[in-house]
Amino acid sequence: MSIPSLRKLSAIASLSTVLVLAGCHKKVVTPPTPPAPAAPAAAAPTASITAEPNVILKGAATTLTWETTGATDVTVSGLGSVPVRNSRVVSPTESTTFTITAKGPGGSVEASARVTVNAPPPGTTLPPDLTIEQLFAQDIRDIYFGYDTYDIASGESANVTQDAEFLTRYPNVKIVIAGHCDERGSEEYNLALGQSRAESLKDALVTAGVSANRIRIISLGKEKPFCTEEDEACWQKNRVDHLTMDGK
Repeated sequence: MSIPSLRKLSAIASLSTVLVLAGCHKKVVTPPTPPAPAAPAAAAPTASITAEPNVILKGAATTLTWETTGATDVTVSGLGSVPVRNSRVVSPTESTTFTITAKGPGGSVEASARVTVNAPPPGTTLPPDLTIEQLFAQDIRDIYFGYDTYDIASGESANVTQDAEFLTRYPNVKIVIAGHCDERGSEEYNLALGQSRAESLKDALVTAGVSANRIRIISLGKEKPFCTEEDEACWQKNRVDHLTMDGK
């Protein structure tokens, strides 16, 4: 074979090798850029409102308490624009539903509290010369117990009824029931017995229609006796649920 022919074949072979090598080289594919994460959605606002007490006599007052989260605009019907959390004393003249509306980036929400306004029954007008504290001292009765028991005796039922009626007439009054015991028995036992006596009267008043959240109970056991003589007449005076107005 002639030299020109050999050179031609060598050139063809070199070109084929280049083409083969080029065909074997894979193209690098750049992965697509992932999309940016979406911004988290704003949380929906929350709202709550309560009225304490929720049943009042005409002319009396109640306290509205509300709280919201995630809100930038808060209104209460009858009050207009209000802080995101607060309380307000109101005296509606008729039964009213107070509605709170909370709006924010996450939407809006409503909640409501109903206040029932009752006409005062006959005889509930405060005498001009008596305060509610004086009426309380005049009309409220302490409840006495037998030895080593927290059951309310049948003879005390009328006093329980009178206390319940007073608290119904004056729904803004809150009370403390302090359970007392006579000196017999250990301190620990009498504290437990005094607690049971206070709970027993609270249950009776709630059954008669008094709201439980108006009643706070404590036990004093045989501490702070009303009488210090060592005889049955004195011990009887110390086995008692003593009622006072709650200043809290």
